[in-house]
Amino acid sequence: MKTDRPRLARKHAIAIAAIVAVGAVAAFLILRPGYSGHAGDGHAEDQHGHAEQKPGAPAIKAPPPAPDQVTLSEAQIKAASIVTAAAGPAVIASVLQLPGEIRFNEDRTAHVVPRIAGVVESVAANLGQQVKKGQVLATIASTTVSEQRSEYLAAQKRLAFSRTAYEREKRLWEEKITAEQDYLQAQQALREAEITLSNAQQKLAALGAGAGSPGALNRYELRAPFDGMIVEKHIALGEAVKEDAQVFTLSDLSSVWAELSVAARDLPHVRVGEKAIVKATSFESTATGIVAHVGALIGEQTRTARARVVLPNPQGVWRPGLYVSVVLAAADSAVPVAVVADALQSVEGRTVVFVRTAAGFAAQPVGTGRSDGKRTEIIAGLKVGDVYAAGGSFVLKSELGKASASHTH
Repeated sequence: MKTDRPRLARKHAIAIAAIVAVGAVAAFLILRPGYSGHAGDGHAEDQHGHAEQKPGAPAIKAPPPAPDQVTLSEAQIKAASIVTAAAGPAVIASVLQLPGEIRFNEDRTAHVVPRIAGVVESVAANLGQQVKKGQVLATIASTTVSEQRSEYLAAQKRLAFSRTAYEREKRLWEEKITAEQDYLQAQQALREAEITLSNAQQKLAALGAGAGSPGALNRYELRAPFDGMIVEKHIALGEAVKEDAQVFTLSDLSSVWAELSVAARDLPHVRVGEKAIVKATSFESTATGIVAHVGALIGEQTRTARARVVLPNPQGVWRPGLYVSVVLAAADSAVPVAVVADALQSVEGRTVVFVRTAAGFAAQPVGTGRSDGKRTEIIAGLKVGDVYAAGGSFVLKSELGKASASHTH
């Protein structure tokens, strides 16, 4: 029995050593680079370095196209009604578009003032009312006009007396009854009375007042100087007004001004007498007018000059304060590279043209120059002969947006 125990100890030691050796080999195989986890695979990656597709694993997606690429087949292009054209030279009818605002025609606008101080007895005109020339707007009681009319009436009486005295002295002098000196004095008195009456008449005319009636010498009627609309009213019944108070503003709105702001670089293209097209920015309305004035000075703060277009307004559509855009024609220009205006799209703040490629279209950033609304000059980004999407470019922009969104997610 003593000889069997050393043999059993040796067997245990050999078994333990074998287990340790197997564990070391297994650890080496697991930790070595490129271990696939499956014996017999040969290699964990293919010759291109991509992980092999395993049964049941999710499908590996192909890499997305470039951010500015839209991949379309010929059938898809035709179905989307995308029309192509080649960039090339063109003649562009240059136009100048300027911002403007409708204002009163100051040649047909009047600030009505009483010209005499007094108290308002009645007001016949209201704000927004159309009035005719000579129509009474308000009535004012004034001591000033009463004094002027009294002076006028007294001058009339003196003239009548002086004329009678002159005729009597003239007859007596002709009959050799009185001396010539009496006749000459009567003649001088008549001339002075005529001057006094004329002076009184001129004073009343300067006030815009007539002789009035004997029972209402202090009543002064404020009348409209021409046909127009009351656009401002600053007068009320019983109010004491001064002679220089602006009580009404009257404007003939059958003609208005479109006032423009013209940058210094555009001044050579804005000429007096030139035809202009005025478009409302708030609603669909267009009218034609003539440039009547171009300012000679440039504003110190705005660095722009003022110009105006006289615009007929028989229907009253063009209301003062309305913002407009004014289009002026300029000289035609030949440009080396141009595309149709509909081809231009804005993508992420850049102006692009979709250029034809083998796989579809690519959004090509471009620099633009002159445009007449139909064709636009390209100063950078395209060359003559480049094929681009002339029609349906908005479809390509939409597809580009979808591709970018899916790539982001």
